[in-house]
Amino acid sequence: MDTHQTTSLLFGLAAMVIMARLLGALARRLNQPAVIGEVLAGIALGPTLFGGAVSDALFPGDIRPLLSALAAVGVVVFMFLVGLEWDAGMIRGSGSLAATVSFSSILLPFGLGMLLALHLMDDYGTDDQTGFMLFMGIAMSITAFPVLARILTDRNMTRTPLGMVALACASIDDVLAWTLLAAVVAVSGGAGPEQWRILLAIPYLLGMFFVVRPLLRRYVDRRPGLKLNPTLFACVLVGLLLSAAATEWVGLHYIFGAFLFGVVLPRTGTEQLREDMVARLCHLTGTLLLPVFFLVAGLKVDLSGLDAAGLGALVLILLAAVGGKFVGAFTAARLNRMPVRQSAALATLMNTRGLTELIVLNVGLQLGFLGEELYSLMVVMAVVTTAMAGPLLTWLLAGTQEGKPSGAAGAATTENERTSV
Repeated sequence: MDTHQTTSLLFGLAAMVIMARLLGALARRLNQPAVIGEVLAGIALGPTLFGGAVSDALFPGDIRPLLSALAAVGVVVFMFLVGLEWDAGMIRGSGSLAATVSFSSILLPFGLGMLLALHLMDDYGTDDQTGFMLFMGIAMSITAFPVLARILTDRNMTRTPLGMVALACASIDDVLAWTLLAAVVAVSGGAGPEQWRILLAIPYLLGMFFVVRPLLRRYVDRRPGLKLNPTLFACVLVGLLLSAAATEWVGLHYIFGAFLFGVVLPRTGTEQLREDMVARLCHLTGTLLLPVFFLVAGLKVDLSGLDAAGLGALVLILLAAVGGKFVGAFTAARLNRMPVRQSAALATLMNTRGLTELIVLNVGLQLGFLGEELYSLMVVMAVVTTAMAGPLLTWLLAGTQEGKPSGAAGAATTENERTSV
């Protein structure tokens, strides 16, 4: 890097952090997750407005690979935090309701997404038609567990029957969605010309669950009251980066290794340790690295040429995404004799997508499942479905105890904000 590149990078990052914080704060004032404002900040800095003049001035082409690298680090840490906070205990305590709602809210939008892909094939399809169809099904099926958890926290609903069921459903959705995406990446040739590497995913998974996890469990058991220190923190980071690198090398994408490393870390006896780890990682990731990801994602969104055909495709995408999730979850909840209002509220919560959807869409763009035009429309879908969850939930639960937001919702800390994307 020369002086000009360094100056451009640092100045651009400063502008990006300021804009992300301002629009994120504005979103929270409007009772929306901060991610809505931060994504809009990325889109505003992209080619959608002013023909890309702002992005070209702030982020010249020679520094964009550096931004992509920072964004990748931010996603790795975020996926690790998602895995770290994933709790299988919620699933075990939810009975058959969570399982049936989760499967239904994935299968129906998955099927609608594949049917929609057939309709969009001529205008937006890629060379890998099977991969395109499967990926569209997955993109419609995503539920963002962190956004859902944040909405419930702001409304003091995490301990209510509806809140606990919603968390369990989103938790199962997370695992199913990442598993489906990993399968599609594997069969589509994500490892490139050395496709044989994908076979190494099996020993990798076995090693993580039957070697790494027991070793970590034994380490924690021998050290009661274990606290986070610089050496232990460094070891966790090394393990996280190596796990992410391993899945990227075998062709599964680095997000899976990061998520899985968070999942295998021990839960019992490490509550304070995990809390301290989240606190340390959240500040830098939430303030700098994730906004870089939003910027990189926004630079690929171009809505300036959106015409009537594009608007029609966007409407179909929204109908498939929202309708599939809502009908699937609502029907399953009603079949399990959940009241109508609560069933509708649960279905609304399952429609939140947030940063999780953006990560999936970027994987699709990177691997060639999506073109840039369809990617732009899918990002709009992610923003709309995330933004509508809060107001709809307020309307559905109006007059009930569960419908009252927490008074501290507007005073969210940075740590809590990072679990809302």
